[in-house]
Amino acid sequence: MSGKATIKVNDNGSLLVTGDVELVDKEGNVFETKKAFSLCRCGYSKNKPFCDGSHKKEGFESAPRAK
Repeated sequence: MSGKATIKVNDNGSLLVTGDVELVDKEGNVFETKKAFSLCRCGYSKNKPFCDGSHKKEGFESAPRAK
């Protein structure tokens, strides 16, 4: 795959992935994705590796900043 991809770390939430990317598991299986999708960062999603919004209910807090 080619082209620019971006991963945005959302405060207290998911990783927003946009652009031309391929998401692959450990065995090399490819996940079906769209041009933009969110990955779980809190560990509570019932649809891992994708975010299902569970971080809101669980009160997940994390707001890292690049230094």
